[in-house]
Amino acid sequence: MLLPLLVMWLGMASAFAAGSGTTLLVMGDSLSAGYGIERDRGWVALLDARLPDSVTVVNASISGETTAGGATRLPELLARHTPDIVVIELGGNDGLRGLPPTQMRANLAKMIEATRDSGARVLLVGIEVPPNYGQAYAEAFRQVYHDLAERYQVPLVPFLLDGVALDDSLMQDDGLHPNAEAQPQLLDNVWPALEKLLPQGGGKFSRDGSTAGHRRRE
Repeated sequence: MLLPLLVMWLGMASAFAAGSGTTLLVMGDSLSAGYGIERDRGWVALLDARLPDSVTVVNASISGETTAGGATRLPELLARHTPDIVVIELGGNDGLRGLPPTQMRANLAKMIEATRDSGARVLLVGIEVPPNYGQAYAEAFRQVYHDLAERYQVPLVPFLLDGVALDDSLMQDDGLHPNAEAQPQLLDNVWPALEKLLPQGGGKFSRDGSTAGHRRRE
């Protein structure tokens, strides 16, 4: 009699522990995957270290990922991890390939809608293309993030590499990827917007977007 009761108790305890914290999912490309540096020195790893134990960070970033790839992968990740917050940092590879901003807009919109339909909150992180892509393309590319943030009323980090991209001492030799020394600055760029999405006191988000014991802050 004791063994079945013990197994049931352990199962209930495990389920309670799994639901007692906040899960943060990062959907990014090489800038969030830590390309060219040790993974534990990337800005997402530094974020994980900064957050309390009640917050679990899942870094699902892949080097070379496009918005199309992210939109395809996201539904399964939402189902598997049931995140409370999703950080979407994609678009850089779309820009480097010269893909139409309208296509990027549609893919990011799909990701935002899927995330919100799951009950999670969204942080959109923007990137910019180098000036050699032409002013018209660069402006259309940049505007996608601002338009989506306004349309869906989600917080936006306008440029992940702000304060980094033009500083050669903070970039790798390819001129595209930040080095290890730049990662704290990337985190500092993301943190103000992300902090506002985190539950106060480490509470757990309910699926209606509120937090246990705390009111959701906008």
